[in-house]
Amino acid sequence: MSVTRIAWVATVFVALLTGLLLLLSGYHGYAGLGLAVAIAAAINLL
Repeated sequence: MSVTRIAWVATVFVALLTGLLLLLSGYHGYAGLGLAVAIAAAINLL
């Protein structure tokens, strides 16, 4: 696995974790934004 792919996987993981924490804190709009960032970063893994 290349360093670039590891970086994108880490980015997706951090964005999903951030979205989950925001959702649990009650920030629903920002949680959706975190999910959108995770999806956008995951596109680079294809």
